[in-house]
Amino acid sequence: MFFSQKLKKFKNLKHCFFSRNGGVSESVFKSLNCGTASHDDKGNVLRNLEIVSQSIGCKNENLITLNQIHSNKVIYFGERHLIKNKLTGDAIVTKINKVGIGVLTADCVPIFFYDPKNEVIGCIHSGWKGALNGILTNTVDKFIGLNSKTENIIAAIGPCIKKNNYEVEIDLYEKFISKNKKNNIFFEKKDKNKFLFDLRGFINNELQNLNIKQIENIEIDTFSKKNTFFSYRRSLFDKEKDYGRCISVILMT
Repeated sequence: MFFSQKLKKFKNLKHCFFSRNGGVSESVFKSLNCGTASHDDKGNVLRNLEIVSQSIGCKNENLITLNQIHSNKVIYFGERHLIKNKLTGDAIVTKINKVGIGVLTADCVPIFFYDPKNEVIGCIHSGWKGALNGILTNTVDKFIGLNSKTENIIAAIGPCIKKNNYEVEIDLYEKFISKNKKNNIFFEKKDKNKFLFDLRGFINNELQNLNIKQIENIEIDTFSKKNTFFSYRRSLFDKEKDYGRCISVILMT
């Protein structure tokens, strides 16, 4: 379990970047696998989600996650009766209390937003595709649409894959460069067709460009911390058939 020091100071807020530990799943999913899309035993995943709900302090039915598709789509819950689980998107924003909103990751970046003055929370799942296509911009725009000021928004960026373990092909490099040539600073060339990509660095830069000044990074690499985090990339490297997903949850009491 990992926490943002900036967010911990708010008594009306609970949050956690959960590790892979503390659950009931077995084998490659050991132990707190919260990914219903994995091939883990569904009963174990549901029990793990119950453990998360109890830990964060919400009812099981009030732990809300998404059908994540690496998009730039933001789900907003404005009224309690409209809240639904597993809608399609990659970020959730709400002003409703006692609802735990969460994202699932296994190398991608989990991000919490909180505006303490306007009492708005958000959580984001961002891989390279979502980051490049505007998931951060769209989430900040939703906050602004709810009368938040960017200088009041706190962004906590959780554990994710580190640059030295994130090897990508030249076509991905070219996607970022075609959008902005300055994006080359987030890539380190390995050979003719391969680069190392700094996803965390790119996301920090995007947030700064959006005038988010209160940014905290939990600088932990999901790929190398095998006993602590699930990792999609590591599962491929180890030739495992599947992998678990860690959950990150934020809630206003």
